[in-house]
Amino acid sequence: MALMITDECINCDVCEPECPNDAISMGPEIYVIDPNKCTECVGHFDEPQCIQVCPVECIPKNPEHVESNEQLMEKYSALTAAKNASNT
Repeated sequence: MALMITDECINCDVCEPECPNDAISMGPEIYVIDPNKCTECVGHFDEPQCIQVCPVECIPKNPEHVESNEQLMEKYSALTAAKNASNT
């Protein structure tokens, strides 16, 4: 399941650099998470890094993007392969 940032976000800028998939970016008003890039840090870390650093706890799971750990690992593999291909 991809994560999402709620409107409780205070734009503190700490989550964006922590995302290993570059899934977090500034939206029109608050930061947003691209569900196509979010793996909840599966493949990188044991826990989502954005949740770990968020001071206002505004990053829940996105109910519109339900994924199993296996699906998140597949997404991680695809993102990693694409990144490696673009670096060669």
